Amino acid sequence: MNVSPSKETILKKIRKALSHPVAQPFPQSEGSSSVYKAPEDEDAVVFAEQFSKLQGRFMYCINKQELAFQLNSLIRKMDWQRVYCVEDELIRQTGVNLEERHVREDLAGCDVSITGCEFLVARTGSIVMSAGQKSGRTTSVYAPIHICIAWSHQLVHDVKDALQGMRDKYGNKLPSW
Repeated sequence: MNVSPSKETILKKIRKALSHPVAQPFPQSEGSSSVYKAPEDEDAVVFAEQFSKLQGRFMYCINKQELAFQLNSLIRKMDWQRVYCVEDELIRQTGVNLEERHVREDLAGCDVSITGCEFLVARTGSIVMSAGQKSGRTTSVYAPIHICIAWSHQLVHDVKDALQGMRDKYGNKLPSW
C-alpha cells in the first residue's frame, strides 16, 4: 500500500498526540454532572408524578399489611378471576390472598399479572424489568393489566443509577434486557 507523504505526516501527528495525552481543559463539562436539574421533592414523589404522567397508577403503602389489604381489595373490586403470578416469594411477602384466582400457566388468558421489578426510576417514572427476573420480560407486556410491586430500596433517581444497580447485582452477566 502506497501512502502519500502528506497523509503519512498527518498520521504521525495523530499517533504522537495519542501517545502524549493532555489534561481535559474543561473536566466539569464532560459527563461529571447531570444535565437535569436536581429534584425539589423526594424521589418517591417525583416517581409518582412522572409515572402518573405516563398514564400509570401509583399507590404507596406504608407497610406490608396495607399492601395486602389494598391489593386484595383491588382484586375483589375489579372482579379479576384469573391473576397471573409466578413469583411465589412476592405473593408470600405481600400477603395477597389469591385463593382459586391464582394462575401460573395461562398468561394470555389472565385478567391481570403481578410482578416485581429490578428498579423504579424516579426522574422518568420508569419501571426497570429484566429477563433475569422470575417473571421475565413478557409478563408485563402480555397481560391486559400489569401490577408491579416494588419496595422503597428499589427506587433510584436516574436511569444511570438503575444501570449501575444492575451491574452491581449481575456483574458481567447482565440479563438480555
